Amino acid sequence: AGPAGPRPRFLIQFFKTASCTSGPPHPVASRITEEPSRLRFRKQRAPFPGEEAGSDPSTAAMTGGGPAAASQAYGEAWYWDERYRKEAGPFDWYQKYPALAPLLRLYLAPHQRLLLVGCGNSVFGENMIDDGYQDVVNIDISSVYIPHNLIPCISLDWQDMKMDVKNMSDFESGSFDAVIDKGTLDSLMCGQNSQENATKMLEEVNRILKENGVYMLITYGDPSYRLRLLKDMEKWTVKLHVIERWEKSSNQNKWELTKPLPLEDHSTSLAALLGPKPDVHYIYVCVKGNGGASVDSKAGEAAN
Repeated sequence: AGPAGPRPRFLIQFFKTASCTSGPPHPVASRITEEPSRLRFRKQRAPFPGEEAGSDPSTAAMTGGGPAAASQAYGEAWYWDERYRKEAGPFDWYQKYPALAPLLRLYLAPHQRLLLVGCGNSVFGENMIDDGYQDVVNIDISSVYIPHNLIPCISLDWQDMKMDVKNMSDFESGSFDAVIDKGTLDSLMCGQNSQENATKMLEEVNRILKENGVYMLITYGDPSYRLRLLKDMEKWTVKLHVIERWEKSSNQNKWELTKPLPLEDHSTSLAALLGPKPDVHYIYVCVKGNGGASVDSKAGEAAN
């Protein structure tokens, strides 16, 4: 729960992001209100193309199977603009905040500066603030999501800006303690020039993170594919957690969320542990630099 007493007013800043070849910047839409709404969730949303049949679009793209041609637009602003115009109300991809909260508390302290990339029409950042996190920044490739995320704020010294997750040059190097990604890397992996765009994004994430900062990636991509990208970042220490897909989860969870799974090189232990076609989301916790000690200290701070 958040701190006792009157609830402070926080700022979640909304940035319109677009590709580097897009037009001139537009003003950021933002608004101040008095009290945050409680946890809100939208129960249904339109699936990814091909998802109706139970396919995994990001994994299909990674394996060369490829989803429908529309998936190649997942990295484009116009696709999400059109999609969000058709989807009223908020929705959280992959996992809702309460399901991931124990893991966030393990790695992230309430006072740290956090960035949510590809926030869309999610209320994840709002839920974090309601749970006691104090400095959360949201960015997305679409401007249509902004009206869904109007929440209380205090003024921070920040300029309105237009930004691309693959080119976040308006953020100073080492300016964030953590970056949270629920599906943004997956979207890039479904689009054109997927490997190049994913590498650009990860390089930017690495740049804006402080030493011992955390990149938390929630994804469909299993280790045989995602680790190829993540291990290219030589200064990252990677831990893997798994969680059942929230749409199909029951009260009996097979996996302990806060306990990482083994990621030894050239080992079959992970595949044997997960079994064939596990119905899970993978959570890669990537710590920049010598992050072993920092993870323990952050967990202690978050518990206080």
